[in-house]
Amino acid sequence: LQSLSVRFAMFQSLEAESLAPTACTTIEEVGSTGVGALTVAFLILLVSTIVFIARAGSAGETKQYYFCSIYICGFATLAYFAMLSGQGWTAIAGCRQFFYIRYLDYAITMPLIILQLGLVAGCDAPTIATTIGGEIVSVFTAYMGAVSVVTTVKWFWFVISLFALVFVLFGLAKSFKEASNARGGEVASLYGQLGALIIVVMILYPFVWLFSEGFASFSVSFEVCAYAVLDIIAKAIFSFVVMSGNDVLASGNTNKEYV
Repeated sequence: LQSLSVRFAMFQSLEAESLAPTACTTIEEVGSTGVGALTVAFLILLVSTIVFIARAGSAGETKQYYFCSIYICGFATLAYFAMLSGQGWTAIAGCRQFFYIRYLDYAITMPLIILQLGLVAGCDAPTIATTIGGEIVSVFTAYMGAVSVVTTVKWFWFVISLFALVFVLFGLAKSFKEASNARGGEVASLYGQLGALIIVVMILYPFVWLFSEGFASFSVSFEVCAYAVLDIIAKAIFSFVVMSGNDVLASGNTNKEYV
């Protein structure tokens, strides 16, 4: 048994070495199209952050929503600036450029997006915290899958990430929705728009992962473009939809306080 375990360990070591990026003579890096997508996403997120900062001062009872939006778009702006500057990346199996800074961004901004949804819906703190925990697990395991050099390990991490994501989606679709219904029709309608937007985007992220960090079917530039579109929707557009419901959220806060 010991001999078999040693041989299996040697086999895994040889497989990892054969896939390791250090064996690459050239690395597939982001091209001009990808750089253009990074630039557009950076500018949109930067302008969005500035707009939310400017509006936060006069937001009154809804300041917390603006603060969330500022940090959501602000952290994403910093991540895109890093990618544009040639920072926050390494080579992974398949000799591809891998922007690990993106996962640091997701580990911060995705929980903030869930917090924002929880505030809109009027969820209790334990429900929000539990859903955020599931999202952190999903992001962490997706990152581990992306940097894995052994194929079986990569897909093991990906499956765990999907299970965690399903848990998050269930919370957003059920627990958060029920809380928003308790706040009234207009708030429930606003949450319905926001929740549907984020649920669709969260479902699309693993598909991009599958054909980029997973099967490496997408070019690095196409991968960057796909993630940029999803990030703009999940962060900038999402935050502007929240801002458009400022009056609804203000009245919802008043009703919650005095009823």
